[in-house]
Amino acid sequence: MSYRQRSNSTDRESGYASGSSTASLAEVYFTRPHLKHINSQLAKLSPQDVLKWCITSLPNLFQTSAFGLTGLAVMDMISKLDFPLKSDIEMIFLDTLYHFPQTLDLVQRVKDKYPHLKIHTYKPEGCETTEQFEAKHGERLWENNEELYDYVAKVEPAQRAYRELGVQAVLTGRRRTQGGARGSLDIVEIDDAGLIKVNPLANWSFKDVQAYIQENEVPTNDLLDQGYRSVGDWHSTQPVTDSEDERAGRWKGRQKTECGIHNKRSRYAQYLQEQEEKRQQELSEAINAGLNIDSAA
Repeated sequence: MSYRQRSNSTDRESGYASGSSTASLAEVYFTRPHLKHINSQLAKLSPQDVLKWCITSLPNLFQTSAFGLTGLAVMDMISKLDFPLKSDIEMIFLDTLYHFPQTLDLVQRVKDKYPHLKIHTYKPEGCETTEQFEAKHGERLWENNEELYDYVAKVEPAQRAYRELGVQAVLTGRRRTQGGARGSLDIVEIDDAGLIKVNPLANWSFKDVQAYIQENEVPTNDLLDQGYRSVGDWHSTQPVTDSEDERAGRWKGRQKTECGIHNKRSRYAQYLQEQEEKRQQELSEAINAGLNIDSAA
């Protein structure tokens, strides 16, 4: 891996470069062969050793978490690392304002058990409560305009967090056995904005994570005792059966498997462009209608 200042795009060896209009990220470059080699080597290591590699190799490293089981396991591992270098990895939590009460209770229990862990909570821009969100965007936005909901509740707050905190790399709780788009996860990935994403437990199963959680007495979401495995917003999360994929309860019965944070950012850039074009079209029509009224008068 190498670090260098931004230069002409033609000299980028791999296209894996940080920097976008929505985030201020350092210039971190991986060649494709190097990234492939890193993943092949990290796949042989324990999650704890992957975390040690991250601490020594990646600048401005944070953990993003919705306090699911895997994220909790990673958090606990970080707190117990036997490593000469100090681990001061801070956490980013996106409060969509539609979390289950049990999830918010878990956040407080985590703060109580890990008092040295700093948690940065980001909410939809300009909103502190569900009432404020609905006054601004309308009720049941996730049904009326799902793309907009994903953007304002999750994608924009995440991008704002990365920008304000200077995030250059993040630890996630994603695993291959969660199914859906996660089935082919590498341990280290680069998104299309250049953000480095590390999935330390990518190779673990749900039972592996459960065993670690129980052995280390890590606090968990009370909803797990009610048949939930992956917990997100209350309006898009249901319990699952033992025969279903772990994330089958998220957007159940639909093709959707991700909330937007781990989708390509270009998808949201395109969406925002379409929204702006629509707004401009409506404005133009309104102006023309006004001119026609004036002419008739």
